[in-house]
Amino acid sequence: MISSADQTDCVQPTLTPPASQSPVQSASPASPVQQARGETGSSASWTFLSNHAHVLLVLSRDPDIRVREVAQRVGITERAVQRIIADLEEGHYIERERHGRRNRYRIHAELPLRHPVESHRRVADLIQLILGS
Repeated sequence: MISSADQTDCVQPTLTPPASQSPVQSASPASPVQQARGETGSSASWTFLSNHAHVLLVLSRDPDIRVREVAQRVGITERAVQRIIADLEEGHYIERERHGRRNRYRIHAELPLRHPVESHRRVADLIQLILGS
């Protein structure tokens, strides 16, 4: 057991910044806009759109793109892109046509979005909102 006399000899940590650094300099939070854009220096841990939406948008913009390029643009592995493309095909959101050694993707933009919260909107609405096309 520590006596009260022993406790007075303990060094208490200080929370004040060094004299060379003012509290204003040490705490410079990013604005909400900078935070939303990911300009805070830390990587974003989540986004508003899923990787499925990102892949769909990339395919919509460039229907002849290679899986490797989709992976690079979205920031996921090629294998993840292949699984997402398979999901989108299974859901009839895209069709894949072979052109020689390449694929060409056709988006079924007339289909509704999948989640009940957004099912009143079509894929075309999402594409228009994000890509403006």
